[in-house]
Amino acid sequence: MHLWDRLWIGADLATMDAAIGIGHIQNAALAVRDGCIDWIGTCEQLAALQWSASDTVDARGMWITPGLIDCHTHLVYAGNRSSEFRARQNGASYEEIARAGGGILSTVRATRAAEEQSLFEQSLPRAQTLVSEGVTTLEIKSGYGLGLQSEVKMLRVARRIGIELDISVATTFLGAHTVPPEYKGRADEYVGVLCEEMLPHIARERLADAVDAFCEHIAFSPDQTRRIFTVAKDLGFALHLHADQLSDAGGGEIAAQFDALSADHLEHASNQSLERMAERGIVAGILPGAFYYLRQTVPPPVRTLRSLGVPMAIATDCNPGTSPMASILLAMNMACVLFDMKPDEALRGVTCNAARALGLAHDRGRLREGMRADLAVWRIDQAEQLAVEMGAHRPIDVVVAGRSILAR
Repeated sequence: MHLWDRLWIGADLATMDAAIGIGHIQNAALAVRDGCIDWIGTCEQLAALQWSASDTVDARGMWITPGLIDCHTHLVYAGNRSSEFRARQNGASYEEIARAGGGILSTVRATRAAEEQSLFEQSLPRAQTLVSEGVTTLEIKSGYGLGLQSEVKMLRVARRIGIELDISVATTFLGAHTVPPEYKGRADEYVGVLCEEMLPHIARERLADAVDAFCEHIAFSPDQTRRIFTVAKDLGFALHLHADQLSDAGGGEIAAQFDALSADHLEHASNQSLERMAERGIVAGILPGAFYYLRQTVPPPVRTLRSLGVPMAIATDCNPGTSPMASILLAMNMACVLFDMKPDEALRGVTCNAARALGLAHDRGRLREGMRADLAVWRIDQAEQLAVEMGAHRPIDVVVAGRSILAR
């Protein structure tokens, strides 16, 4: 006798549990027990079982997907950078704005000045918007503090958002986002502070799950990045990398060298870097929001990544200056329109591949017996609509570990 907490009957399932495509099961049933998926099959198979469910949902006309995963965000910050939009409209480049004291450093000033409660109140709505689109797991980076106390403040706020919304938040320490103004011209010295003071403290306090760095000519050099990653890996952190967004700095190769979970952006990555990523199983983070907002002209090498078998995740890159977007569904559409990703690839990019990018593929990102019951329930005719039709869809239920959270 199967005893279940909740059972959906008659749904279409996008299990994402297939080598390609979405793993479609028609007229399906999905049962949850103790926060995990306990049984999946067709309604015909269900009829042959003896079962009882505390809550049975007639899901005919609905699709169930894994809960969506936004695996790259910077959504904890104070203030906004709308004034930079005008400068960019007048022809200023991202690098010019950054060198003039704008860009990341303007958000650093606002974030440092914000009290923790204010930072939480400013950041929470961005996360709520993502949850309203079916996101059940969210990565949040620090990187707008660039000093120990401010970075700790950001990471605490990120953890609090997860508790408040009853979702999973994976925190990433991005102290190597840019060189803070007090260390201008002394990047190596700041890297020393990161390695000798900040990283050990973050590790002791268990405030971050991973470490990231911005390896770029306007941020940190390959050698500086390797130094940071060596210490971070020794301390037990997982690794991500902002790689080759503006130039080819060999970021994909660095990610492969250190067995990072993901290398993100990759617009200027060389074939050699991509081949190394393929060899090491590094996930490519595709971030169409920044490409669109910065009006970049060199797209990420999606066709090469596809041919090499590199898994591609899609994320919002939600941040105030280069991707002020809190819509994972729009990111899916952009990846298809701008980069020629296919709708099924886009859905994989925010489910199973995004889970892999966060080191969480063992328990989410697919609909599979034994996995955590993170689900999004949609009233749609085809799963591909989620990537095709902009602004048209919201889930009718969002479930985390078997609990509905959408009404929170």
